[in-house]
Amino acid sequence: MASEYCLVLCTCPNDSVARQLAETVVSRHLAACVNIVPGITSVYSWKGRVESDQEQLLLIKTDFSRYPGLESCIKENHPYELPEIIAVPLQKGLPEYLGWIRQWLDPEQ
Repeated sequence: MASEYCLVLCTCPNDSVARQLAETVVSRHLAACVNIVPGITSVYSWKGRVESDQEQLLLIKTDFSRYPGLESCIKENHPYELPEIIAVPLQKGLPEYLGWIRQWLDPEQ
């Protein structure tokens, strides 16, 4: 069922942080895949001001059972005081792709 899976969004300040986080969460089986989208511009409010920065966006494929560990891992390894960590449920997906995610997250099943 697709709704057990989610896409987690997380912005990073640069390529090295994005790659380090991506490799960490995949190697720890907290996610099956992370896409790094370079060169996004984020405009956001922070401490009463409007800010703008160039960032990298992580698209993290996982499931909701892994979300607490994934969130903790990102918070522990992210340089931002308040990292963006947003989970969006997947409503549908190619069954074989979702099975591949499951296989990586639960290799003993």
